[in-house]
Amino acid sequence: MVYHVTKVNWFEQQTLLTELREKVFVYELNLPKKVEFDALDKKSEHAIIYDDTNTPIGTGRLCPNGLISRVAIISQHRNKEAFYAILNYLVVIAKDKGLNNIYINSVLDEVPAFVEYGFSKKGGVFMEAGIPRQQLCCPVNDFNAEPFTMLH
Repeated sequence: MVYHVTKVNWFEQQTLLTELREKVFVYELNLPKKVEFDALDKKSEHAIIYDDTNTPIGTGRLCPNGLISRVAIISQHRNKEAFYAILNYLVVIAKDKGLNNIYINSVLDEVPAFVEYGFSKKGGVFMEAGIPRQQLCCPVNDFNAEPFTMLH
């Protein structure tokens, strides 16, 4: 499957962004809606990923401080290719904005994969919405996109 990602404006696409994130985080993963949406939504850069039929299948955001968060991909498209496509796109936005570092608050099981590709641990493990996480940091210019390239 070939995916494509586009940058969108929160104020113009809020309904679709909210629907995608609610589907994944609130209804599927049972996270509290009040935790999922915050003031950063209005300040962040957002992207939507589409499948080969041009159906929106996920989203992610880049916060002003370089944090990549709220990456939500619907279950039937949740695979490495879709995740890597949106991650790469958000890193390109970070580069275009002149950010020095990107951050990800990773679930603990995924930390080794991110470390392998250029991220380093920052601080200790913390809880977010009842899930233990580790913040990871990577200088934008050191981001190793090769393992995150979209596979066709």
